[in-house]
Amino acid sequence: MTIYGEWADRVLAGDQLTDEEGLAILNSPDEDLLQLLHASYKIRNHYFGNKVKLNMIINTKSGLCPENCGYCAQSIVSKAPIEKYAMMKQEEIVAGAERAASVNAGTYCIVASGRGPVNRELEIVIDSVKAIKAKHQDMTVCACLGILKPEQAKRLKEAGVDRYNHNINTSAAHHESITTSHTYDDRVNTVNHAKEAGISPCSGVIIGMRETKEDIIAMARSLHAMDADSIPVNFLHAVDGTPLGGTDELTPLYCLKVLCLFRYINPTKEIRISGGREVNLRSLQPLGLYPANSIFIGDYLTTSGQEGDRDRQMLEDMGFEIDLEPLANKEVAVN
Repeated sequence: MTIYGEWADRVLAGDQLTDEEGLAILNSPDEDLLQLLHASYKIRNHYFGNKVKLNMIINTKSGLCPENCGYCAQSIVSKAPIEKYAMMKQEEIVAGAERAASVNAGTYCIVASGRGPVNRELEIVIDSVKAIKAKHQDMTVCACLGILKPEQAKRLKEAGVDRYNHNINTSAAHHESITTSHTYDDRVNTVNHAKEAGISPCSGVIIGMRETKEDIIAMARSLHAMDADSIPVNFLHAVDGTPLGGTDELTPLYCLKVLCLFRYINPTKEIRISGGREVNLRSLQPLGLYPANSIFIGDYLTTSGQEGDRDRQMLEDMGFEIDLEPLANKEVAVN
């Protein structure tokens, strides 16, 4: 058995890797990658079998954001030529859910730019979710509306929102290098408000923003401590006109090592390959599903995704099944 297999057995027995072992995964020789993927898949298969959760996103409000996040084409400091529009109407949001259902996307993500939702925007989301749930009771509805107040989280829960996403994006130590218009704790507090309201917490990261490997380990550990149920792992798709435009730090092999690290540190959680999958993993996208068990299909917020038929063909070719089980029925197996 390889050292990666021994670590996988320890994780399955309930142990946590040390920081040194985490660094060893990120620094592992490229020739060890198949061994590392095999060991990561052992953990993934134990908890999730061969199933893959499909997620679809709708950008219900684009641009017009007062925040200064360096990676984001929608931020106030961005000069990227993106489409900008105010909050969509309820009919458009509900129509997006119909499209998600038609392609077997079990999770529908309602996303809006901005620091946080104003009352009118919140009302539109609440009414939309009620309409979606009336027809698609088993669809997992995830909202991503920015910084959330406790009373807003409670109202979203009452409307039928199953999951709330607010990414930490990077480590606490690296946060001010990415944005200064809100704090790292603002993000953590929003996730906690969602949890306290009874909403499943979703929080993830963006890799490739000039962080250190130690930062990446700190991100994975923070999400473990937060007990995030779903962890989107984004790989920076640098957009011209943003402060991080032109940044190109990632290779497909390194991205796979990052996914393996997140599986080791968060073994029972949904690890979702998210934005930047296509441009960073490139031809190695299928291998990402050995550690990860979830992907976005369709387009992202301001960047294009891979054609849905290619994603479905990828899953079929690899022998994976689409996971259609409702979130309410999920019970993660434990030893």
